[in-house]
Amino acid sequence: MFITDLSVNGFKNLKNIEIKPHEKINIFCGKNAQGKTNLIEAIWLCSGARSFRSTKDRRMIGDDEQVMEINLSFKNSFREQDIRYAMAKPNIKEKSVSLNGVKLKAPSKLFGGLNCVIFTPEDLELSKGSPDNRRQFADLSVSQIKNSYSAVTEKYEKLIDQRNTLLKNISYGRSRREELEMWDIQLAQMGAYISLLRFNYTRKLCSIAKKLYSEISGGSEELDIDYYSTVYDTKLLGAASVYTGELTEQYLNVLKKNIDDDIRAGFTQKGVHRDDLICRINGSPVREDASQGQHRSVALIMKLSQAYILHEEIDDHPVILLDDVLSELDPSRQKFVISKIHDMQVFITCCDMNIPFDEKQHGKIFNIEKGQIKKK
Repeated sequence: MFITDLSVNGFKNLKNIEIKPHEKINIFCGKNAQGKTNLIEAIWLCSGARSFRSTKDRRMIGDDEQVMEINLSFKNSFREQDIRYAMAKPNIKEKSVSLNGVKLKAPSKLFGGLNCVIFTPEDLELSKGSPDNRRQFADLSVSQIKNSYSAVTEKYEKLIDQRNTLLKNISYGRSRREELEMWDIQLAQMGAYISLLRFNYTRKLCSIAKKLYSEISGGSEELDIDYYSTVYDTKLLGAASVYTGELTEQYLNVLKKNIDDDIRAGFTQKGVHRDDLICRINGSPVREDASQGQHRSVALIMKLSQAYILHEEIDDHPVILLDDVLSELDPSRQKFVISKIHDMQVFITCCDMNIPFDEKQHGKIFNIEKGQIKKK
């Protein structure tokens, strides 16, 4: 899979961008605040995912613009496809999104078309940051493979908020305990479904990451990644083939067992919203014991493994987006990353050209200044 044409106008500071990317490496080079990351973000939005920068809708259109429009064409193993993503003031909530000329109900309906894997400097904190970061990583990774998954996780989060509100109302005497049953039955079904898919994904992730980490560490260290569930014993998840039946019943039992504690706390203390991915190097937990270099290596390997799994599942290479990541790595890790994605189309942002790259053999360089492509 690779992007063949990209045009962007009015998205943040980008103006009249029109490029034909190389099938391999594409470098967006320029000083800070010139629009490099905005261009990466425009590509990412066309994958159907939310902004990796949490950009609000009102900030997507440039201050001096009334309309923003992104047009992107890409080829996969079967055909060439066209995406249009547009917004206009003052009705910024009414996004106009189409795939091959067919209007879609929402940007999320683009999901599963243009498959991208993005790596930002914040991702270097993946292994030592909060469990929430790793849950988001797992959920995005699973949803790229199973399109219906994201709708379930979004519904689960809404139900958890509603249950937590009810728990507080019960503690204040404004609601009855019996009202929890309706929410718990729904949460148990969705929680079992999410747990099983996350667990199965983590097993694939560990298998690939173990091999890649052995390479980057020169065979001196072994990486393991396990799914930690606040509800299940991993043996039960490993033996399950469906989320209904025993898994759903177990989830419901845990919710019921912890009702008193949850009422006192005012929130739901166990469930997929509290789970984690546990990384270990030679048996020691990465989050507590790893060095800065090890943390960066683990984060790199997790993102590379995400790309490899996606390739296996869709039988096509995803597009790789590296936003100012290589400049954060030492030369050996830079070369390692480039060597592992050489078969894929890659977009890289950087402030200088101090990265392993041969323009004549491998791709194109686009110089960006004040939101526009500038010729050398």
